[in-house]
Amino acid sequence: MSKYGVMVMGPAGAGKSTFCSALITHLQLNRRSCFYVNLDPAAESFDHQPDLDIKDLISLEDVMEEMGLGPNGGLVYCFEFLLENLDFLTEALDGLTEEYLIIIDMPGQIELYTHIPILPALVKFLGAPGSLDIRLCATYLLEATFVVDRAKFFSGTLSAMSAMILLEVPHLNILSKMDLVKGQVRKRDLKRFLMPDSTLLDDDPAEIIQRQALGENVDGEAAANDEDGDPYERGAVMGGKSFQRLNRAVATLIESYSMVNYLKLDASDEDSVGAILSYIDDCIQFHEAQEPKELKDEDEEGEVEE
Repeated sequence: MSKYGVMVMGPAGAGKSTFCSALITHLQLNRRSCFYVNLDPAAESFDHQPDLDIKDLISLEDVMEEMGLGPNGGLVYCFEFLLENLDFLTEALDGLTEEYLIIIDMPGQIELYTHIPILPALVKFLGAPGSLDIRLCATYLLEATFVVDRAKFFSGTLSAMSAMILLEVPHLNILSKMDLVKGQVRKRDLKRFLMPDSTLLDDDPAEIIQRQALGENVDGEAAANDEDGDPYERGAVMGGKSFQRLNRAVATLIESYSMVNYLKLDASDEDSVGAILSYIDDCIQFHEAQEPKELKDEDEEGEVEE
């Protein structure tokens, strides 16, 4: 019997715990069962108390104190320790039925989702046929305020694509904290960020202002084709041209893969949370495994009411 789960990932400050809290509240209001797993060994406060907390096994504070490691090294050690003690997860999750949605709240250190093979090993264990056999969907949250700085947005998008390739599970990319950009970004402009492509850099306000300050051509097409000169030359580096060319190369790479699309999330809006949940359910085929609920006999209900 398969189980169903969602892994909530993203950089620090992207709103992962807030999304988990909103998702749990939405599930409870709709009378759906969920099991909340916190795998962030540095997390301290929660809106909903986790059903399973990695700090009951190991905490980042203890690792830093006893091992003399920094925050990032300590976090990697915590996950390596978790992989050596996977019974901690098995014992807690084994008894769950297919009616539960397992919500796994992950830490925000980006290296876990890019080049360290810890998470792929964990995902493989959770999804392996056997006692757990969890159908996982990964969600990668990126703060919507990144759209204001387009170079930063493409950097975050590259991280999202890296996580998609690394984990090899159904994946949703989400622009979180949409309430923070209301009134700052027009809806027409915001739609362009939901399916990123390199043309977003052609009319980047920051780049246009910089080119105007340098007295250069600000035409988008001309800027896009400005590949002359040595990117390592001092003037190009100090003037920002090398950085602009790097941004365009990253954006072109993302566009060539054509893998990353975004969904919008406002955690304070129940309809927005419900829409994200529907995508998660589709990814893991949650509803296909649910047994139809039998209606109570009307006579029996009448007897109870009397």
